[in-house]
Amino acid sequence: MNKPITYIFLIIAHILIAQDIKTLTPSIELLEFSKEGEHEFNRNWKVCEAIWEKMQNGVEYKDLTAQEQKDLEKVSEVHSDYWQVGTDGCSWYCGASIAMVSASSYLNTQGKTSYVPKNAHDFDYKNAWVEGVNGYGVGEFLEFSFPQENPRITKISIVNGYVKSEKAWIENSRVKKLKMYIDDVPYAILNLKDERATNHFEVDPIGNADRDNYEELAKLPDWTMKFEILEVYPGEKYEDTVISEIYFDGIDVHCFAKGTLITMADHTQKSIELLALGDEVLSYNQQTQQQLTATIKELANPIHDNLITISLEDGTSITCTIDHPLMSATGDWLSYDPQKTKADYIYNSVGKLEVGAMVLGVDKDLKIVAITTNDKMQPTYTIVRLDKGNTFYANGILVGTEELREQKVCEKHQITK
Repeated sequence: MNKPITYIFLIIAHILIAQDIKTLTPSIELLEFSKEGEHEFNRNWKVCEAIWEKMQNGVEYKDLTAQEQKDLEKVSEVHSDYWQVGTDGCSWYCGASIAMVSASSYLNTQGKTSYVPKNAHDFDYKNAWVEGVNGYGVGEFLEFSFPQENPRITKISIVNGYVKSEKAWIENSRVKKLKMYIDDVPYAILNLKDERATNHFEVDPIGNADRDNYEELAKLPDWTMKFEILEVYPGEKYEDTVISEIYFDGIDVHCFAKGTLITMADHTQKSIELLALGDEVLSYNQQTQQQLTATIKELANPIHDNLITISLEDGTSITCTIDHPLMSATGDWLSYDPQKTKADYIYNSVGKLEVGAMVLGVDKDLKIVAITTNDKMQPTYTIVRLDKGNTFYANGILVGTEELREQKVCEKHQITK
């Protein structure tokens, strides 16, 4: 008598649990890759390489011919490959890494083409993960492992199907629904569109919010995010279900707030969100203790919610993330979170930024009179790299660029099966 009741109870419980799982709908970014597009990209890149070499040898942008300036508009220095996902500039990956990408199965290599799990996170639209079981692969999954000290995730982007060509996309199966798990606990159902496109899913911050204990977080076991195939859009020729790429964006990577004024080479000021590649800013040589002109080579504008506002004795202030480096009047780097600054960026010696510290200004040293925190999520901006040196002036005080340590650049592509 108890068995039917228990069975019915389990069914009801299962339904209730299923109802608690949110359903997410994406925004779409259409993709249109082709051999013709690749050839045109490579031609334009080769032309621009010659122009960039002229500029490295002292020719300024204003002295280029009208055609050369037009040619430079066709490509971006931070998007160096036709098949590249994202750019070479700073992003969520500036402070993040993926410990491992694994899968329940994958299709055997055919000729020189592999379908291993790491293809789903190699930042290359041309490669793909293909599940390796008979049928459409319902129940198969990809799993990502993340270090606890990673910045939090607020966007998950899924490149659905075999997008390297229209033919490959149509012939192979695509995902219709994915079930997403955090540490094996169901989190959401992701409804993917049947388009040759990237599906962008916005999520509440996922990850460890305890940003003040970075070193302790690094000692904890990795956490996981799993994507299980629930339904598919059948391919016209093959049952194999394909995902070309899954990548992430988020918060907790350091920058400046919108409206921060950057001192240009001619001593005028420009809001940081209006800067462009090729702009010339005022920089500072720590060895010669002289100001100089530097050209912007990379920019970035991630979203953050871990900002501080630093108030100075002259009534001005600057808002930046907790680990952005500022130069003291004695020539030493300071940040509110020096351990994180040293861990992620090219600064080996960083002291604690505190009230009372003197920082180096454009014309004079300034004393910090207050530091307040701001957890409001907002877009931020920064200079990642200059053609010379690693300093610029933000709201009149000397700060550092965002260039990554060499090992962090490598970690972006360091993924195991």
